[in-house]
Amino acid sequence: MKNEFKKNPVTIGLLGLTTLIFLAMQLLYFGRATSVQAIFDFGGMFGTYVKAYPSQLWRLVTPIFVHIGWEHFFFNALTLYFVGQIAEQIWGSRRFLVLYILSGIMGNVLTLSFTPNAVAAGASTSLFGIFASIAVVGYFGHNPYLKQLGRSYQVLILINLLFNLFSPNVSLAGHIGGLIGGALCACFLPSNFERQLFKPNQRLLALMTYILLVFVLVGMALL
Repeated sequence: MKNEFKKNPVTIGLLGLTTLIFLAMQLLYFGRATSVQAIFDFGGMFGTYVKAYPSQLWRLVTPIFVHIGWEHFFFNALTLYFVGQIAEQIWGSRRFLVLYILSGIMGNVLTLSFTPNAVAAGASTSLFGIFASIAVVGYFGHNPYLKQLGRSYQVLILINLLFNLFSPNVSLAGHIGGLIGGALCACFLPSNFERQLFKPNQRLLALMTYILLVFVLVGMALL
């Protein structure tokens, strides 16, 4: 684990933080950790409440680290452990952290905008962003390894979206938002493999599109 932390400090750090928060929920809400109240108190997204109290916009970030039950936690933690290490090697630790957080924020922005009556949480917004970012660099890049990896993640995204359509308890808006956020981040965050994959004006356009989407959607939600 020590060597893994040195090699992928952000992935292991995010996994550790997510685990600590989950265990804290179990201890403080013993037997009731999956209740709406527990999820909300630990920072879950509840769009209706955020609309009433805009000072709660910090909930665009905190749901990334909150999970609803052991199955939800284990699945996302396992995905983060394996996929996070791949992404951290592709983008480097700092850019991977930015990618993870910004993907999660975009996912929660869409949750706020389109499903405000649901209390939502989970790292899947960020994880879908990672899926999308790897798919984007694989599609547009020239590195054989990334192209093969990108094709695999394109299929993974399609399978997961189809699964989401038949899973009413899954936040489809959050996952789509994560995909959008991750795809845009892949354009303006240069990877370690192909730093010049996108031209400067393309990177700027992607960044401005991300910022505009967040401000417009949040602004419309709060009106």
